[in-house]
Amino acid sequence: MADAPIFSNHGCRLNAYETAAMTELAEAAGVTNAVVVNTCAVTSQAVAKARQDIRKLRRAHPDATLIVTGCAAQTDPGSFSAMPEVDRVIGNTEKMAPETWADLAPDLIGQTEAVQVDDIMSVRETAGHLIDGFGTRSRAYVQVQNGCDHRCTFCIIPFGRGNSRSVPAGVVVDQIKRLVDRGFQEVVLTGVDLTSWGADLPAAPRLGDLVLRILKLVPDLPRLRISSIDSIEVDAALMQAIATEPRLMPHLHLSLQHGDDLILKRMKRRHLRDDALRFVEEARRLRPDMTFGADIIAGFPTETEAAFDNSLALVEEADLTWLHVFPYSPRPGTPAARMPAVPGPAIKARAARLRAAGDQAVARHLAAQVGRAHDVLMENPRMGRTAQFAEVRFDTDRPVGQIVPATIRAVQDGQLVA
Repeated sequence: MADAPIFSNHGCRLNAYETAAMTELAEAAGVTNAVVVNTCAVTSQAVAKARQDIRKLRRAHPDATLIVTGCAAQTDPGSFSAMPEVDRVIGNTEKMAPETWADLAPDLIGQTEAVQVDDIMSVRETAGHLIDGFGTRSRAYVQVQNGCDHRCTFCIIPFGRGNSRSVPAGVVVDQIKRLVDRGFQEVVLTGVDLTSWGADLPAAPRLGDLVLRILKLVPDLPRLRISSIDSIEVDAALMQAIATEPRLMPHLHLSLQHGDDLILKRMKRRHLRDDALRFVEEARRLRPDMTFGADIIAGFPTETEAAFDNSLALVEEADLTWLHVFPYSPRPGTPAARMPAVPGPAIKARAARLRAAGDQAVARHLAAQVGRAHDVLMENPRMGRTAQFAEVRFDTDRPVGQIVPATIRAVQDGQLVA
């Protein structure tokens, strides 16, 4: 039996979703003896990690066809095709096309172009390939949007993903119905700029409209979760869902990026500090058990100690719990890369301080759960997650994929104990 392709995924949940899709496409096309690296471009460190992985995989599989795809391949195909380890470079649109994988079947492998990367900005639709069941046995991820129309000065991702495109609501609902029929208890809606969903569809529906439609038309879905959102784009229907729909999970991850108004303007963000604070206050008023995560960049160009202190203070003022801290990394071709840089040691130190604040916030949140009752979605026999996404450990086995009631009795090693 021929060897099945090996896939190595880097970066975001959407990349992982697409890696699962590529696995199916490659299998259907009969691709064998291939190694596929799905890259990330969000930071220079992510690109360096992908290159390191490519070299390591080439040493481990010297006779395989090594294919590089993903955002880093899309934004800089020439540098990857120049690597002696690489045989093929495939763009983000091409990687989701069945014909791309058909051309990589063993009898055609020598007949395809070494670099297949088209202009991502010309793409007008999301890839139609849907994965029924990507994720754990308990939680499935559904891609509803791709690309981004905004041009934050630090971000390379629009050039890797293209402009915003939405999956029609009917297609999303049908997929979620299939997932529920297969026993999934929770669905997570994912995208690059999730709150822009619908702007390119007829009548320009909003993300809140999609959420309400899913909850109405899929009544047997116990839990719906939405991934990272831009709080300034949140619509009235989504706020209504937060207030009235208990099946919408009380956990939102916010694309905040900073806590200082001047830095936010230099980032070309569309919100200010007070906008973020108003949003979290209103969401908590509507849903008192709401918890928030956030992306925050440390050491953006021109960031002073006072500006950084505003980010640090925002963690406590907004009562953020789950932080994703990114040390600023210049991306060639972005406006921020031309701005006066913060010294590397200062960036590293500020990122460490933000992460420490995040650790303290998690500890506070977990401590506050002791004695409380939670419904826990089991991810493995001894571990599940609350609606706010905190891990809960059990001393005895529970049914994987099921939602079980639990009372929290302690906190240990960063987990709740039930």
